[in-house]
Amino acid sequence: MDTAATGLTFRDAVDADVDALVALVESAYRGDASRAGWTTEADILEGQRTDPEGVLQVIKSPDSRLLTVEQGGRIVACCQLEHRGDHAYFGMFAVSPALQGAGLGKIVIAEAERRAREAWGVSEMHMTVISVRDDLIAWYERRGYRRTGRMTPFPYGDERFGIPQRDDLQFELLVKKFG
Repeated sequence: MDTAATGLTFRDAVDADVDALVALVESAYRGDASRAGWTTEADILEGQRTDPEGVLQVIKSPDSRLLTVEQGGRIVACCQLEHRGDHAYFGMFAVSPALQGAGLGKIVIAEAERRAREAWGVSEMHMTVISVRDDLIAWYERRGYRRTGRMTPFPYGDERFGIPQRDDLQFELLVKKFG
């Protein structure tokens, strides 16, 4: 789908996108480059956010898709959608730090929700967010997501998810009901 007003093209990721997608996700969340945007996790986590194997696993999974957003032939955003029965899971959301704060994230999440409803007929979208990310959670709340208070532990000791810089990290489930 090409959105003329924004010049964006949405498509499912393919194997050839893996390196660009890993670079995008890393740039949005980790290291000094991520500080150009507001979604950085650089102060709470070091190390990697994802890796080629993790991205490829999402691309290859029959119940998932990695929605990729291009502008001018360049990947500028992405998100994972996974069908989980009566709901979809939203994850691996990244917007290029240089483009954050201009409304692109709102467009991407709205398109992701539309596609999940259309493809799977789901009644809800679920996501998990690190509970200390107050600004990010507030952004999702403005998009209609609600905090559930349901927490799951952060995978301390598994460096595939990063190296925590504090000992109070956990994930909170956020839910948006459709219609």
